[in-house]
Amino acid sequence: MDAASADFDVAFRPANPLDRSDPPVPDPEPGTRIIPAGSMQGEGAHPTLVDIEVLQDVVIPLRDGVSLYGDVYRPASAAGPLPAILIYTPYGKRGGWWNTNMAATRFGVPPKDVSGFQAFEALDPAYWCANDYALIVVDARGTGHSGGDMLFFGAAEGHDVYDTIEWTAAQDWCTGKVGMAGNSQLSMVQWATAAVRPPHLAAIAPWEGMNDIYRDVNVRGGIPYTDFHDQDIIAFLYGTGRFEDLAEMIRRYPTDNAYWADKRPDLAAVDVPAYVVASWSNPIHTRGTLQAFRQLGSERKWLRIHNVQEWVDIATPERVEDLRRFFDRYLHGHDNGWEATPRIRLSVLDPGGEDIVDRVEPTWPPERVTPTALYLDAATGRLTTVPPEHEACVSYDSTDKKDAAVFRFSVERETELLGSLNLQLWVEMSKGDDLDVYAAVYKTDADGNVLYHFPFPGVGAGAFAEVLAQDGKLPSAVAYAGPVGRIRASHRAVDPERSTELEPYLTHAREELVSVGQVVKLDLALWPTGMLLHPGETLVLEIAGHPAGPTTPPRTGAIDPDAEDVHSRNAGTHTIRTGGSLASRLLLPFAP
Repeated sequence: MDAASADFDVAFRPANPLDRSDPPVPDPEPGTRIIPAGSMQGEGAHPTLVDIEVLQDVVIPLRDGVSLYGDVYRPASAAGPLPAILIYTPYGKRGGWWNTNMAATRFGVPPKDVSGFQAFEALDPAYWCANDYALIVVDARGTGHSGGDMLFFGAAEGHDVYDTIEWTAAQDWCTGKVGMAGNSQLSMVQWATAAVRPPHLAAIAPWEGMNDIYRDVNVRGGIPYTDFHDQDIIAFLYGTGRFEDLAEMIRRYPTDNAYWADKRPDLAAVDVPAYVVASWSNPIHTRGTLQAFRQLGSERKWLRIHNVQEWVDIATPERVEDLRRFFDRYLHGHDNGWEATPRIRLSVLDPGGEDIVDRVEPTWPPERVTPTALYLDAATGRLTTVPPEHEACVSYDSTDKKDAAVFRFSVERETELLGSLNLQLWVEMSKGDDLDVYAAVYKTDADGNVLYHFPFPGVGAGAFAEVLAQDGKLPSAVAYAGPVGRIRASHRAVDPERSTELEPYLTHAREELVSVGQVVKLDLALWPTGMLLHPGETLVLEIAGHPAGPTTPPRTGAIDPDAEDVHSRNAGTHTIRTGGSLASRLLLPFAP
């Protein structure tokens, strides 16, 4: 445990036993094996181009005496040491539940684009070995057969990977240059590792990964939400020790403190080259990835915002080639002109239409964006460009999952949203001592039909999403309509030094409860987006006491729409005040 967490009684839960995995986590089999050229794992997979030597279940010692297990893939014909790319994963380096059930080819990646030997959310060893790299895939502390208890991010995990990198760099098959790559959790650990500066870490490639687990997912807006973490992640991780219990830690420490601060890496300390990938449509990674890119201390950093799902993007051949040029420059040292690559390439989504892809921007955040206010008018249910002269109000039942306040704006000219949104809301409640408010922004066509962006490729993506609909809402993992946000009123305090007009930064330092009838101002942040609006379309703002909008919160499993919401503090009605001196407004990032 890191010193920053030592003052806290960290809660643990028993790890899920290895034999509960279906299929099971394979037992360690130390030794060397060869994957012959022409091999493939799965029907229609891309055959390996070279013989691959696998150093299986190598033991990696850490500073506290714990040992990790890793697999090393390298071209069998290598005449000497090679630079290494480290994949540090809690999902299993090979076999097990994630690698079997969540293979990328099940989600739109053509089988011919991968060999099938890649781990979940990781790079394909067949490709990288064919291009003169070693790939080392390591089971994280406390997962698989690796020893110790699993700590969920923080400086301690960064130090574990520090030791892993330095061990790797010292092996005779490695040149001493080590990079890191991977998606989601495999990305998040790169922030923590790069922040503690292992001497032999030469470059990172974080593919969509939050950097503040308190603000980005588990207590976003001050509202605890651990369903995704507990039921879709931890429920399918397996080990021999214990797992850190974040849900219990949220109950013990519901406000921000040193425990949660330890899980936010010091990104300004990162000085290695970074290839950062993000998307607008990811329900848990978007804000954190973009914030991390902005905060990185390295002057050698590149950002690409794509328009597909992350598992698809990381396996797309032209994207893999692009990443290889980056690693060729900073791990192999090739003078290949990589530095001329545009620093910012982004997509702009057009739900219901055709996206813009790989547009070059000079900066992130874009300096040309103008914060523009649309004012809520409760008397008409409209969003207006001028503040309503007269005060009005609209109420909804905060406990009714079908009730919401809706405001609409008729789009009259081509418009682009590019960046974060801020809903400044005047609201009161009829019952209780706190209120949870959710908001969503999306667009409809002229007939009122919601327009979606489907990040998974294929003609049937929309139909697939419709099949998974729960209570009329499509899962946010497979359909994107627009940005969403939420806030607990008792967590409404804003840090003025860290906030901008479009991006309020909540301190979460303490709770300030609310009295019945007290009208409070909330700065409800909606995550950044890049989205086109066309004449004839309608921009919709939906506000409710439950997750608002036409998509569900991040969950891969089924959601029971009638289940009691154990996260909510809501009771009675919420009343939104508009006009006059209580000019509730939506601040939008309009880009010319």
